[in-house]
Amino acid sequence: MSSKNKMIKKFDAIDKTILKALPNPSQGAYEIKVKIPEFTFLGVQEQPDFAVCYLTFYPKNKIIELKSLKLYAFHLRDIVVSYERLINIMYDHLMEVYDPTRLRLVMLCNPRGGISSRLTIDYDWKIRGGKEEFSDWNQTDDNWSVLM
Repeated sequence: MSSKNKMIKKFDAIDKTILKALPNPSQGAYEIKVKIPEFTFLGVQEQPDFAVCYLTFYPKNKIIELKSLKLYAFHLRDIVVSYERLINIMYDHLMEVYDPTRLRLVMLCNPRGGISSRLTIDYDWKIRGGKEEFSDWNQTDDNWSVLM
């Protein structure tokens, strides 16, 4: 079947209702780090793009149900979207569903045509409405490892 015959899903088909929250079992301050090492989606040329996503999450009343995050990431595999738009949509969805104290989202995109990209959004940035109360965002090395 040619690509002209199949239905193309665009960025507005990204479904935030896939994301589920669990009650935070602690009211103490702590940090959750999540790594999505095989993050895939279709770029604007309808070719697969690959990235590693890092989430740094300071929860309030809700935490991320990891299974739903996995399903959310998987459903992006057949959606055509630029990674610049995707990081903003994903950030907005995570903020709406989980309402954390802080969220940092980083996408390390694999090379396309010999060029790789790193995109970052941090809730703490003043330009995004943050208070710049966390002093680590400008020094953070987001390329950390998690045993899989």
